[in-house]
Amino acid sequence: MQVLQMQLEVGADPAEVGRARRWARSRLIGSGMNDDEPLAETLILLISELVTNAVVHTGCPAVLRMLFGSGAAEAGTVRVEVADTSARPPCPRHAQGEDTNGRGLELVDGLADRWGWQPEGSGKRIWCEVDRCEPGEGAEQPMSSSASERRGGREGHDDGPGRYVVVADDSSKAVTQS
Repeated sequence: MQVLQMQLEVGADPAEVGRARRWARSRLIGSGMNDDEPLAETLILLISELVTNAVVHTGCPAVLRMLFGSGAAEAGTVRVEVADTSARPPCPRHAQGEDTNGRGLELVDGLADRWGWQPEGSGKRIWCEVDRCEPGEGAEQPMSSSASERRGGREGHDDGPGRYVVVADDSSKAVTQS
């Protein structure tokens, strides 16, 4: 199976979150997904939350990655990853009443089919996955996950070996993993 990966470096400025959303929307459209379909809207919200968390809570630049399974956006799972240079694990908070912060990871948990984090270099990578199709509707079967894994308990999870080949190079990087 081939995986198309697109990557964007995000600066430490919170204004970069909007740029990441615009970039992601254009890549989703380029992959064949309509920007007004519910999956695209969900992915943009997830990207916004993960990039915001990385930039605001670490104060450091981050790297946003989007990975599409075989057939690009037409089938399988879309994976979003945000890597930053902070080794501090994500800490889900529970917003109260009219709090304006503390809902990001709760949204990720509620919207993503799976999510977790793992150490990466001197920092970490937080990821989430959204299945394009329901199992049995033509998509490959997604990775299984337990309820505890869905709650972010996937520290140290390894996606396995892969070979990366650069297929495009602009302000983003697109690579294929096979």
